[in-house]
Amino acid sequence: MNTMVIVYRFTLPDSRERVFELEMDRDTALLAPIAAPEPPAWTELAFNQCQGCPLQVAEHSHCPAALHLSGVIDGFTDLVSYDKVRVTVESEERSVVATLSAQQALASLMGLIMASSGCPRTAVFRPMARFHLPFSSESETAYRVASMYLVAQHFIARSGGPADFALDDLEGVYRGVHAVNRGMAQRLRAASRQDAIVNAVVLLDVYSSLVPAAIHDLLDEIKPAFAALLLPDSSTVA
Repeated sequence: MNTMVIVYRFTLPDSRERVFELEMDRDTALLAPIAAPEPPAWTELAFNQCQGCPLQVAEHSHCPAALHLSGVIDGFTDLVSYDKVRVTVESEERSVVATLSAQQALASLMGLIMASSGCPRTAVFRPMARFHLPFSSESETAYRVASMYLVAQHFIARSGGPADFALDDLEGVYRGVHAVNRGMAQRLRAASRQDAIVNAVVLLDVYSSLVPAAIHDLLDEIKPAFAALLLPDSSTVA
């Protein structure tokens, strides 16, 4: 497997450090299988299974996203959602350092894990996981989501399929992710008393509700930067 590694380093308020190394397939953006000989009960597929989940217990004993998240929730005892943590995210291309709330930092890590976990509903975000940009702003997120979706439509059009260049079906993509976020929040409430862990998923769900609803307004804000590409003939633009 042609792999890539993304490392999250958390420095907590009491100076403890937690390090998570995520190894994923460079081509598919799937995380390497997790070694969990005795997974916790809350990771079982039937435990608060997400509404509309296409997986069957007979074929999948455990939720893939929950399995990968099970290694994250330990070690954040007594961490409050708004505690400030220092996070360094290292990839082959760059290192990003930020000091932000625990729930924001965990939302970035957990969102990356859920997208790459093998969950069939969050698989739509694997392209964004492959080109991970931690702690992106609202405008950056809108740009990345629209870019990801439109590249997918380009591939569909090249294959002769009906492409959605108007982003009309983007909300439907997020609807499936919303169901996963709700189901995962229920799992984590049963698994952990740490409010930062649960609120990180709640924060992800807020994004999944706001982005598709506001995507056109957010893109309109950055439209002036595209002026040269919107000219009748932009082929001569350097």
